[in-house]
Amino acid sequence: MQEKIVKGVRVNATPGTRPVHIDGHKTLPALLRARCQANGDATAHREKDLGIWQSYSWNDYLNSARLIGMGLRHLGLQKGDVISILSEDNKEWMYIDMAAQCMGAVSSGVYTTDSARQLSYLVNDSQTRFLFVENDEQLDKFLEVEDSMPSLVKVIILDPEGLHEFSHPKCMMMSELYGLGGTHDDEDFFNRTIDAVQPDDLAVLIYTSGTTGDPKGVMLTHENILAGMEASLYGLPFERGAEQLCFLPLCHILERIVSLYTPLMVCSTVNFAESPETVFDNLREVSPHGFVAVPRVWEKIYSRVLVMAQEATFGGRLAFATAVKAGQARAGYVLAGKPVPAGTAAWYWLWDMLVLSNLRRMLGMDRLKQGLTGAAPISPELLRWYHAIGVPLFEGFGMSETSGVATINLPDGNAVGSVGRSIPGVQVRIGDSDEIQVKGLNVFTGYLNKPDKTAETFTEDGWLKTGDIGRLDDGFLTITGRMKDIIITAGGKNITPAEIESRLKFSHYVSDAVVIGDKRKYLTCLIMIDQENVEKFAQDHKVPFSDFRSLCRAPEVVDLIKREVDAVNKEFARVEQIKDFRLIDVLLTAEDEELTATMKLKRATVEKRHSALIDAMY
Repeated sequence: MQEKIVKGVRVNATPGTRPVHIDGHKTLPALLRARCQANGDATAHREKDLGIWQSYSWNDYLNSARLIGMGLRHLGLQKGDVISILSEDNKEWMYIDMAAQCMGAVSSGVYTTDSARQLSYLVNDSQTRFLFVENDEQLDKFLEVEDSMPSLVKVIILDPEGLHEFSHPKCMMMSELYGLGGTHDDEDFFNRTIDAVQPDDLAVLIYTSGTTGDPKGVMLTHENILAGMEASLYGLPFERGAEQLCFLPLCHILERIVSLYTPLMVCSTVNFAESPETVFDNLREVSPHGFVAVPRVWEKIYSRVLVMAQEATFGGRLAFATAVKAGQARAGYVLAGKPVPAGTAAWYWLWDMLVLSNLRRMLGMDRLKQGLTGAAPISPELLRWYHAIGVPLFEGFGMSETSGVATINLPDGNAVGSVGRSIPGVQVRIGDSDEIQVKGLNVFTGYLNKPDKTAETFTEDGWLKTGDIGRLDDGFLTITGRMKDIIITAGGKNITPAEIESRLKFSHYVSDAVVIGDKRKYLTCLIMIDQENVEKFAQDHKVPFSDFRSLCRAPEVVDLIKREVDAVNKEFARVEQIKDFRLIDVLLTAEDEELTATMKLKRATVEKRHSALIDAMY
C-alpha cells in the first residue's frame, strides 16, 4: 500500500481508498494507545481548576480511559453497548468517549441544554446502558424521567458537589468508577479488547438537531471517522504542538472531530474552556494556533470589536478605521490570489504594527495561523473583515453524516462565498433539483433504528443526499440554501432565504433572522436583535428601556433595524426584498426549543411560535 506524509502523519497516498489508516492504525482506540505510548508525559490537554490551568499528560489520558473502561466492564458493559454523556466539555468527556470505544462500545453525546423529555428519547432510542451526568443539575433530568428509561444499568456522576448525602441504587460517583476500574484493572485484557475493535464497528452516535422532527442517530464507524480525520489533515490548521481551544459542545460532530480526534492524529494540545460564557476570556489566555467556531461566535467577536471601537477616543476610532481600510486593501489582493503591490503591503505593515497586531493580541488571535467556520452560513463580508484585520478565516462544509467534513477553503485555494473544494477522498456533485450530493468513506452507514430514513437519504447509486442546494464553479462548492427552506411566493417565484439572512446577520445589531414568504405575496422577516450592541445603542442615544421586551419595542430601535433592513434590500432584486419585519421580543437561549445547541434558529418552530407576528405583517 502506497503512503504519503501529511503534517508528519503517514496516510494513504490516495485518500478515500481502503483501507483507511493513520500511521498504520485503523481504529480510534489503536491510534489513542499508540499516541499515548509515544508521547508519555508530554502535555496532551489542559483544564482549569480553581482558576488555574492544569496540565494532563498522554499517560494520564490512556490510564484514565483504561480505568473507566475496566470499571464499566465490571458493571456489565459489552461490545456494541451504548454509553451516553450529558456534560459540558471537560477532560472526563474525552476519557469516557475513548474508554467506551476501547471496550468496543459506542459513545453518544447529549446536549446539556436538552430537557428531561429529550434525554429520555435519546436514551431509549439508543438503548443506552450507562449514562454519565456532569452534576446535580443534569442528574435532576435523569431523576425526573428515570422510570421511562428501562435500558439504563447505571448513572455515573462526574461532579459530587452538593450530592454528598445523595443515594440512589442506580447512581454512583465517578470516583467510585475509577476505584472499581483500579480494583479490576487488567492491562492485557484492555489491550486485547482494543485489538479486537474493527474498522467497520460502530464508534459513535451523533444525534441530529431535530429541526424537522425527532433527532436521528447518525451511525459512524471507525472507518468513517478515520476517513474524515485523514481528509481533514489537508485543511485543519493544526499540527504537532499546536494549541487548541475546545468550547463548542462535544456532542456536535465539528467539535468532536476538531478537539477529540484531530489531536490523536497530529499530537496537538487541547485546552478546555471553563464554560460557554468564558470562551472569549479563555481565547485570550490560550491564544491558540488554530480556532474553529460556528458563525455565531465569529459574529460575536466582530460585534465586540465594533463596540470597543465606538467607545474609543476620536483618535482611536480614526486609527482603527484607517487600519481596517489598509487591511481591506491588502485582503482584496490576497483573496483574489493576486500579488500584493509594494505600496499596499507597506501601508498594511504600518497599520498592522500600530493597530491590528494589538487588536489580534487583545482577541487572543496573535498566534492564529488559520481560522475555520462551518455548521451554518456566514456572511462573505465578515470573512473579508477578518482577513482585513489579519485573521485568515476560511469557510468549510460538512455534516454529521459526512463525519463533520466534506469541503473546505484553503489559503492556496479560496473563493469567498463558497465553502471550498472537496477534500481528498470526498466526491461532490450536483444532483436533481440542484441538490448537493456527497460520496466517500467518511459518509455514515445510516440512521439508528430508521431504515426508511436511511434509504431516503441515499441515491440509487450510493450518493448521500445532503438536503442542501448549490452549485459548483471550478470545483468550488457554493451553498445557496436548504431544499426544505425554499420559499415559493404566491407569484410563483422560487427564493432561497439563506443569502438574505446571512447578509442581515452581518449587521452587528442583528443576531439572527428568518425570512418568511412561502405561498405569500411578498417577503417579510422575523429578526432577533443582538442584545449587547442594541443596548449600547440605546444607552448612547438615551433610549429608555427596562427589559429586553421594552428594548425591542422602542421606536428608535425599530427604526435602527429598519435602516439595516433597507441597506440589505438594496443588494437584492425587488422580489427578494423584505417588505416588512418584526422583532422577536423574547431573549432566546439554547434551552429554548426555537434554537439548536449550536444557536441556529429552527425555522419551522420559530414560524409556529410567532405566527401572530407573521400574520400581522400580511
